[in-house]
Amino acid sequence: MVLRYVDDNGHVIERFVGIQHVTDTTSSSLKDAIDTLFSRNGLSISKLRGQGYDGASNMRGELNGLKTKILREQPCAYYVHCFAHQLQLALVAVAKNNIDIASFFATANSVVNHVGASCKRRDSLRGQLQEELVIAFENDCLITGRGLNQETSLKRAGDTRWNSHYGTLISIISMFSSVVHVLQMVMDDNPNDSAAEANKLMRVILTFEFVFHLFLMKVILGLTNDLSQALQRKDQEIVNAMALVKSCKEKLYWMRNNGFDALVDEVSSFCEKHHIEVPNMEEAFILPGRSRRYAPIKTNRHHYRVELFIYVIDEQITELEDHFNEVNTELLICMACLSPKDSFVAFDKSKLLRLAQFYPQDFSDEDRLALEDQLEIYIHYVCSSSDFSQLEGIGDLAKKMVETRMHQVFNYVYYIVFSFTSCNCFSGESIFCHEYC
Repeated sequence: MVLRYVDDNGHVIERFVGIQHVTDTTSSSLKDAIDTLFSRNGLSISKLRGQGYDGASNMRGELNGLKTKILREQPCAYYVHCFAHQLQLALVAVAKNNIDIASFFATANSVVNHVGASCKRRDSLRGQLQEELVIAFENDCLITGRGLNQETSLKRAGDTRWNSHYGTLISIISMFSSVVHVLQMVMDDNPNDSAAEANKLMRVILTFEFVFHLFLMKVILGLTNDLSQALQRKDQEIVNAMALVKSCKEKLYWMRNNGFDALVDEVSSFCEKHHIEVPNMEEAFILPGRSRRYAPIKTNRHHYRVELFIYVIDEQITELEDHFNEVNTELLICMACLSPKDSFVAFDKSKLLRLAQFYPQDFSDEDRLALEDQLEIYIHYVCSSSDFSQLEGIGDLAKKMVETRMHQVFNYVYYIVFSFTSCNCFSGESIFCHEYC
């Protein structure tokens, strides 16, 4: 567990508190472990003003249960998305809850590793790409923006590298013919285990199912790509990021309801180009290796649309909702109004008053009335003071207010400032303490 708080000097402190062994990972056991750590260190749940986790999808249910238990005990301990956590990795992980998608990513990773396993294979990949470029030039069908300096190696997807999965899928699609060529070369030149692996991979990737998975995940990760990048930037604009969250959710909902046929058309076109058999969507779906006699009766359309397309998109939407629900999204947007960047251009009095309403334990009705008046003189002072003219982040604002002793003058404003500073999570698993120590 990591504790994030603001000290007496306005400095943001993230401190590793400890590791607590648990006999199981149920929400009750996790809550008991946190209570033990708090008690051991003389801390109180009543002081919490936020909570964040590393987003591990295999514990999504348990973590949601833990969040609920903490909120039940301390309603002001809002969940805040950890901006240091790569959102795309979480989205890939929840997609892998579908065994077919999990198998697809395992195959994609094997393809990248196998094709790039030696200098000879990488050289062959580059050579094949050059031949395709020459043919494209001759036929006047080269895609704009692609030329001799384009990427000529497959990107590996790492479990901890931001953006790597999306890049891998793009690489496989753009180099598909060359990948097939290299795998065929391995089969022809190496009658050994390496050739057997290449043969197995060829049998998988030259199927409609693999290509469908490839394009489905490429489209989904493409929709969330800009959002993932925005959340990863240290100078991310929270308001813009939250707008991207809203756009991503809306686009995923639209795709879920309207995008299946277009995806099938795109996949079918790609398959025809690469001489891959395209199934009739209205015929019975047969699981490879299963007898038609014992196969469940369902059409290809049902399998690909309901069991894959809709299922995976619903998982993505649920994951985004878990990270950015209506409450914490509004909370973050209101908090962004504290930013001192560009001479406090983001300042919005009404949103800061709304922010105080999120913390009824800290701001009584009388306090909010006093805050309303204090905000007027506060914004006039900080905008006219040279001490506050070059600040970048809210953490800088907290330090400067203490340095100039303005935290004593604008006490209600500072209470909001250090509460947000402690809740803005950039590390891994964190618990946020509202009280500066």
